[in-house]
Amino acid sequence: MPVVVSFVSQKGGVGKSTLARALLAVAAHVMKARLADLDPRQASVVAWGERRAATKAEPACEVRAYASIAEALADSGDVELLVVDTPAGANAATLEVTRRSHVIVQPTGPSADDLTPAVLTFHELVKAGIPRERLVMAIARVLSSGETATVRSYVADAGYEVLNGAIFEKIAYREAQNRGQAITETAVDKLNSEADALMEALLYKIGDEVKRLDAAKTGKGRQVR
Repeated sequence: MPVVVSFVSQKGGVGKSTLARALLAVAAHVMKARLADLDPRQASVVAWGERRAATKAEPACEVRAYASIAEALADSGDVELLVVDTPAGANAATLEVTRRSHVIVQPTGPSADDLTPAVLTFHELVKAGIPRERLVMAIARVLSSGETATVRSYVADAGYEVLNGAIFEKIAYREAQNRGQAITETAVDKLNSEADALMEALLYKIGDEVKRLDAAKTGKGRQVR
């Protein structure tokens, strides 16, 4: 079974697909990775993958559309990392995805309209039995370091982990994705470095959680659900 990292959000437009694409593009350098687009009607991530394939960008990134997480996992026999981009909104399908995930990432912007539903979504997942340590926020679509600090303080007060780094609202990020590239692959080195920093933090989080779960399975760590 692959390591499963899912990206969820209560609302659209907070950077969920942006971060999912970036993780895939980074991971594809070193392992067999796939991005599962669980919104086949919109299929925006699939369309991004097609643009990337048309330009022959490296590394090649595999994106497939699936109707459910069960379908995606059944098709993942050769995959080491499965990145799952879910439709916006918390529902039974979202809960099933998170139950099958090693790490659940929720991007959030700095406004109250973003932060309030983001924290409520994590509260709902914890109440449904998802271990809190698998949940992590990622800061996206900020305009200043002050906004970044606001997000960190708000999420920490709510009791959830926040990844180091942040994705600022920049035209170059949008233009890169329009070309089938990720936010780590823009024409601006500084922006690539900032995106890389957040992806590095996420990769550390994934590694730590996989180690914790492996320890639990062998009886060396505490039992997880």
